Formats: sequence, C-alpha cells, structure tokens
Amino acid sequence: MRIILFGPPGSGKGTQGDLIEKAYGFLKISTGDLLRREVKDKTPLGKKAQALMSHGKLVSDEIVEELVRQRIANLDRRPGYLLDGFPRTIGQAKSLEEIDRERPEIVIEIDIDLTVLMERLQKRLTCSRCGAIYNLNLQKPRHEGTCDVCGGALYQREDDKPGVIAERLRVYNQQTEKLRDYYQRKSVYRKVDGAGSVDDVFRKIVFFINAEMAKQGQTRASG
Repeated sequence: MRIILFGPPGSGKGTQGDLIEKAYGFLKISTGDLLRREVKDKTPLGKKAQALMSHGKLVSDEIVEELVRQRIANLDRRPGYLLDGFPRTIGQAKSLEEIDRERPEIVIEIDIDLTVLMERLQKRLTCSRCGAIYNLNLQKPRHEGTCDVCGGALYQREDDKPGVIAERLRVYNQQTEKLRDYYQRKSVYRKVDGAGSVDDVFRKIVFFINAEMAKQGQTRASG
C-alpha cells in the first residue's frame, strides 16, 4: 500500500509520518531527507541537486523522481511506504504511478486553519545537528534549546519567520489545489482536521488507513 501525505508547513505532517511508519511498518520516504542525504554523500544525483540549489533553482522533477524510484526499489520487505513531500505536481503523480503501477494508494491531507498554522510555525524549532523538529506549543524538548535526540542546539529556520510563512503557504496551496482535484477524481483522497493534539490527529488518520487496508485484506493497526 502507498500512503501520500499532504499538509502545509506546520501541519504536523512529519510527526504524523513518523507515527504511521512506527504503527504500520511502512517505509517513510521524505524527498527532503533523500535530497539532503544525496548532497551530503556527494553522489552523482546529489551533485546535480547541489548545483541547482546553489544557484537558487528548484531541483528538477527528473532528479526527485529518480530518488523516489531508487527508494521504492529497496523497500526491504516492508508492507508499503509513505511519501512526504512527493508528489508536488500532477506530472510527478503520474510518474509515481508509472514507477509503481499496481500498488493501491490513499492520499491523506492534514487540513488546518491559517491562524493556527502561523502560530505553530512561529513556535517551531529545528535541531542544527540532526534536523529533528520541535514545537513550543505541541512538542517541547525536554531541555530548553537542546535536541532530545542528539543534544544539538535548536534554532528557528529562516523560512519559519513571519515574513516568509505567508509565501510558503501560498505556494503550498497553489501546488496542492490541482493535485487535490486529481486525487479526488481518483476517489483516493481523504481529509483530516489537523487542529487537535498529535494523538487526536493520528487517530483520525488511522481510521482512514485501516479502512483502506481492510479493503485490501491487510492487517490493520490500532488507533
């Protein structure tokens, strides 16, 4: 099974993806994480991506799709996978279907009010060492300013500052509108309210995943 997770910056998409991976054993595939790893390891794809990003250009669909293709080809006997950050366009959605034709899919969007999003993003901190994300309202670190995972220093990313947030949300909504319509027409789109606690949102997501897995005769997780 394939789960495609949508959600604007600050919706808790990354946290929910981690919970889904743990509950179901699905492989979480984050295109952002894949790109950072390729760049760090200086692979041929990483060098291409770095050359584009260093000139302020977006990484091409070709590079992102190849990263996803390679990761899907190495599922290590996982029952399925979860995509975070891909697809972003209808072209990428169709390429994904070409890469992995027969696998059933479900698309879940975490919907959340703009005011709540703005507040969350302004309270978000990222680990300078391992990239773990915290939120001073929802998921505080045990020790102020320090990552629970690796002990690295926490900081606020430039793109989480108020002047940048509105533009990030505008781009997300512009990208997602056509994709949402595409998946609605395929009857695989579901939406959950992301305004509650992490556990509340996860229970809503579990309901949809379990319902889809029941159709496929797969083992479900408890909510």
